[in-house]
Amino acid sequence: MKVLITGTAGFIGSHLAMRLLARGDEVVGVDNLNDYYDVNLKRTRLRRVQECGEGFVDVRLDMADREGLARVFAEHKPDRVVNLAAQAGVRYSLENPASYVDTNLVGFANILENCRHHQVEHLVYASSSSVYGANTDMPFSIHENVDHPLSLYAASKKANELMAHSYSHLFQLPTTGLRFFTVYGPWGRPDMALFLFTKSILAGEPINVFNYGKHRRDFTYIDDIVEGVVRTLDRVAAPNPEWDGAHPDPGSSSAPWRVYNIGNNQPVELLHYIETLENCLGRKAEMNLLPLQAGDVPDTYADVDDLVRDMDYLPKTTVEEGIARFVEWYRDYYRV
Repeated sequence: MKVLITGTAGFIGSHLAMRLLARGDEVVGVDNLNDYYDVNLKRTRLRRVQECGEGFVDVRLDMADREGLARVFAEHKPDRVVNLAAQAGVRYSLENPASYVDTNLVGFANILENCRHHQVEHLVYASSSSVYGANTDMPFSIHENVDHPLSLYAASKKANELMAHSYSHLFQLPTTGLRFFTVYGPWGRPDMALFLFTKSILAGEPINVFNYGKHRRDFTYIDDIVEGVVRTLDRVAAPNPEWDGAHPDPGSSSAPWRVYNIGNNQPVELLHYIETLENCLGRKAEMNLLPLQAGDVPDTYADVDDLVRDMDYLPKTTVEEGIARFVEWYRDYYRV
């Protein structure tokens, strides 16, 4: 297939591009290389993708550029699309909400329009566990209502699911949203906890631990996320023939629209996560224990029954394995 991936300089996007290229697909990568975090890290990820072979086309473009994106679709005519480009981060959405509107809403609308007009077979896009917001019934299920987001970031991801549904209904565009649960691993994002903790511990500096370390997160290793994305991409979304408007199921539709959780299905307390990191680094962390931050949720826990049933896949990498691999990469990359 020819697959257009947005966010190919990103954490998940670069890993996915390499995986698709390795199996013989062509990849058209779109990224604007913004400076939300270290651009050099993004460039290095892209070089890794480019070294995978001749099947990769690198396009420098912002998704909010409507005309530019239309030209890319018209020129390259992708069979399928994976939209991973987004303004990420819950806390940053409190500081710079306009960035979330431009990328996550305007940019995604442009993706939908181009998929519609260029007969794309399947659009897979990144949603987030953040959409569960104020929900407290664990594990989080795609069959539960998610109408109470706690941040603009979460609201933008919920909006993506709604926008996709309208296109699936109106134009029979198959779309699948993937609610990722706290992705971590080598080549990860520097604004994520594991990256920040590792940097500070190695520098002998204290780490900020919110909610007094009582968070529980369904930490999901990058390889498990990519495997879930690939399997979902290969299985084109289809209508649920049993969907009933009198008792609407939030996780499926009479249109070719689906959402899935991709999580490890094993929530881990943040203090255990930090203890595992300490063991891998051979150093103890000095912790600043702080209250829960605005926009954060205390716990996440993914119900992945639908992913197992439809994709025959269950993420399985333990945090002990995943953190060890991250630390090995971090020490090599930063020579520490």
